[in-house]
Amino acid sequence: QVQLVESGGGLVQAGGSLRLSCVASGITFRLNTMAWYRQAPGKQRDLVAVATITSGGTTNYADSVKGRFTISRDNAKNTLYLQMNSLKPEDTAVYYCTAPARNYWGRGTQVTVSS
Repeated sequence: QVQLVESGGGLVQAGGSLRLSCVASGITFRLNTMAWYRQAPGKQRDLVAVATITSGGTTNYADSVKGRFTISRDNAKNTLYLQMNSLKPEDTAVYYCTAPARNYWGRGTQVTVSS
């Protein structure tokens, strides 16, 4: 059974930082491109960042988070990370971990940034 379990969300003031984690099980993590998406209330789910299969490999970011967020992965720990710095109120959303090629999704973790 595939499980993607996110953690690390919470309430933070604008300008603060959070680190999200996603632990994967039931998949060969090291062979899957992984990504973070987010969905704000009343809005569609949008791509935040993507990390290709190798630890330290290619990453891509939404323009809105470039320079503030960093995606990384530890294939030995089957874990995906999202370091979020300089958070803004508009970053408030539920953040989801996904293996997009296989359409595997976690249940999400809430991030709330207060102004």
